Amino acid sequence: MMARSFWTGQATPEELSRWEAVADEAAETLAVDALERDRANLDPHRELQHLRDVGLVNLLDPAEFGGGGAHWETAFRAIRVLSRADASVAQVLAYHYINSGNIGFAVDPARQPELYRRTVAGRWVWGDSVNPVDPDLTLTALDDGSYRLDGTKRFSTGASVGDVVLASATVAGGPLDGRPVFVLLDHDRAGIRYHGDWDALGQRLSASGSVTFEQVAVAASDILGELSDEPFSTLITPGIQLAFGNLYLGIAQGALRKARELTLARNNSWFLSGVDRYAEDPFVLRVFGELLSKVEAVEALADAVGREFDAVVAKGAEVTAEDRGVLAQRIARLKVVSTEVSIEVTTRVFEVTGSSSAKASVGLDLWWRNVRTHTLHDPVDYKKLEVGAYYVNGDLQPISLYT
Repeated sequence: MMARSFWTGQATPEELSRWEAVADEAAETLAVDALERDRANLDPHRELQHLRDVGLVNLLDPAEFGGGGAHWETAFRAIRVLSRADASVAQVLAYHYINSGNIGFAVDPARQPELYRRTVAGRWVWGDSVNPVDPDLTLTALDDGSYRLDGTKRFSTGASVGDVVLASATVAGGPLDGRPVFVLLDHDRAGIRYHGDWDALGQRLSASGSVTFEQVAVAASDILGELSDEPFSTLITPGIQLAFGNLYLGIAQGALRKARELTLARNNSWFLSGVDRYAEDPFVLRVFGELLSKVEAVEALADAVGREFDAVVAKGAEVTAEDRGVLAQRIARLKVVSTEVSIEVTTRVFEVTGSSSAKASVGLDLWWRNVRTHTLHDPVDYKKLEVGAYYVNGDLQPISLYT
C-alpha cells in the first residue's frame, strides 16, 4: 500500500486566523464554568457537542469529503487555544485528531473516502483504547471470517464519550495471526463496557477511564489496518507528542492570564514595597516578566515545529525513516521545554497572586492540577535522552508508540 497524504502544503495566515478565532470563541464558552464542570467530574458530552457545532471536530478532514480541509499546524493551534480554558476537553479533541488521523496515515487509500464521508456526516468524535503499556487486547479469528475482541485497556481517552472507539489488538489465529491491528468500533457495540473509573488529580473531564471488551463481535471490515514501522503511517506518534506540547503550552498561557487578572484585582500592596498596588510591585513584575518570556519562547518553538510537521506529512509515501526520526526529536525538544515551563508557570503564579488565590473558590489550582497530571503521560527524561542522543551522536530513537 502506498500512503497518500490529503494534507499538502502549509496553513495560510488566513486559515490559521480563521480557526484560531473559532477556537477562541469556543474557549470563552468553556471558560465560563470550567471549574464547576471540573469538580462535577462528568464526561464532557455537552462540551464536545459544542465543538461539533463550531466545526472543530471535523477541522482536519479533507474538504473534498465535507471536512474543514485545514492543516495539522492549525489543529495544534486549536488544541493550544482550548487548553487555556479547559485542558480536559482540549485533550479529548487532541486524541480525536490523532485517532481519526489514522484514516489518512494508515488506512488503505481505497477505503479512505468512505471513512472520511462517514466521520464527517456523523461528526464523529474518535475515542481510543490503545494504551501501549497495557496488555494487548486479543482479536480472535473465527471460522466464518469474523473476529471476537476481548480484554481491558486503561487510560482510554475519549472512549466513553466518542461516537467510535479505535482499539489496538493482537490477532489470534487466521491469516493475520500474531499481528497488531487497529479496529474501529461504534460506541454502543454489544460487549463494550465503559468503567467510568478515571479518578485523577487533573484532566478530570478527559474521559480517560478503562474499557472492557467482552466477546465483542468484530467484522473484517472493522479492521482499519496493521500497525507497522512504515514511516508515513507512524507519524501519528510524533503527532500526539506535538499535541501534548501544545496542550501544556496552552495551560501555561491560561494560568498566566488568570494570574494577571487576579493580580490586577488585588488591593493595596506589600508594606515594604514602596508602591500602592501589587500590580506595581517590582518583584511581582519580575516574576511575570520571567514567566512570560519563557512561555513565549516555548510558543515560538511550537509554531516552528507545527509547520515542520506539515512539511513532513506533505511528503506522503516519500517520508523516510530519517525524516520521521528528525521530526520526532524536534518534537521531543518541545515536549521537554513545554513540560518544564508549564509546571513552573502553574506553580509560581501563586507567588504573584497572594494567599487569597489559594482559595478553592478561585480555582487557580486547576491549571497546575491539569498539567501535573498529563505531563506524567510518559517520562520527559526519556525525551531529553532522545534529544541528547541525536545532538551528540546522531542517534535516532526506534519507532514505537512513544517515540
